[in-house]
Amino acid sequence: MEITYYLIIALKIIVSVSIINVWLLQANKNTKWRGGNATTIFEEFEAYGLSRTTCYVVGFLKVGAAITLLASIQYTHLAVTASSILAILLLGSIAMHVKIKDPLYKSFPALLFLLMNLAIIYLSL
Repeated sequence: MEITYYLIIALKIIVSVSIINVWLLQANKNTKWRGGNATTIFEEFEAYGLSRTTCYVVGFLKVGAAITLLASIQYTHLAVTASSILAILLLGSIAMHVKIKDPLYKSFPALLFLLMNLAIIYLSL
């Protein structure tokens, strides 16, 4: 197998596990990446002017797409759809950081994972 095959698998695992970690394991923990002065994911969505319902919908979409991205290791036809959904949501994350005038470093994780998803899409076509 060629190196691209293993690169795509590595990117899928890194992106998926990271998204699942942020939304399921770290949701109620303070990190330096949270928007505004938020200490939880719910406070972060409040800082963006978004509702708790929006937080649940975005979380469901991100975790669902991350699980689908993991499944795409076996079922490769799922990769472009899952990564596209994540890329759109990550663009939204960057926009929210910009909206509330967060320091640029707070957008770094979203930008990094956006780039990884774009690489997955490109390499999967």
